[in-house]
Amino acid sequence: MASQKASNPPKGQCRQCWYHAYASRDAHKGLKPGADCPACVDHMVHGHGNMIVGS
Repeated sequence: MASQKASNPPKGQCRQCWYHAYASRDAHKGLKPGADCPACVDHMVHGHGNMIVGS
């Protein structure tokens, strides 16, 4: 289960990046060690979109 910190990114941070960093085991469950996360790769290519925390 993801930590409280992973679920509550601070203002100016990306929700997906924050979650994948602080709940890495949950976010990347099922991936083989060393494998790229498809959601992370897509996010790196297409950017943060509307996932940045506002005020």
